[in-house]
Amino acid sequence: MLVPDLHGGRRGFLAAGVAALLVTAGCAQLSGGAPQGTDTWSGRMSLRIDSQPVQTFSALFELRGSPEAGELSLTSPIGNTLAQLHWSPGEALLKNGSEVRRYESVDTLIEAATGAAIPVGALFGWLAGRDDRVPGWRPDLAQVANGRLQATRENPGPTADLRIVFERS
Repeated sequence: MLVPDLHGGRRGFLAAGVAALLVTAGCAQLSGGAPQGTDTWSGRMSLRIDSQPVQTFSALFELRGSPEAGELSLTSPIGNTLAQLHWSPGEALLKNGSEVRRYESVDTLIEAATGAAIPVGALFGWLAGRDDRVPGWRPDLAQVANGRLQATRENPGPTADLRIVFERS
């Protein structure tokens, strides 16, 4: 399992980016919340990137909002906060402890964190059971009604496998 380095470097941002990938996150204000009436998901996620060496990441998550504005919190299985992601039009924030990094968009944040573009907008659709199409990605929505989602990135390489077990509130 990839252990995130939360004091900087690619590993810490991979962890945060993966979470962001799952459910990119939130408002421009770190203390703010997603607008009322938006979707909320929580559960656990894992990501496997078939790079050399293979990278894996897993975390508990809570995602609120929409592709336009939201927040994503990632925690370890023992309850330690790994990262908090917040986004709104024109800005995305990644908070690791006392460090805050700013990006132009959620897509930019995820690409910087993981080295690959992850379809945040489609992720919200997939979690809601919609078969939103994204070039290079193949979602498996067969178990969404049972709180399970799998999506595979086939290209560009390296391939990636995203698995989410979730509840919607």
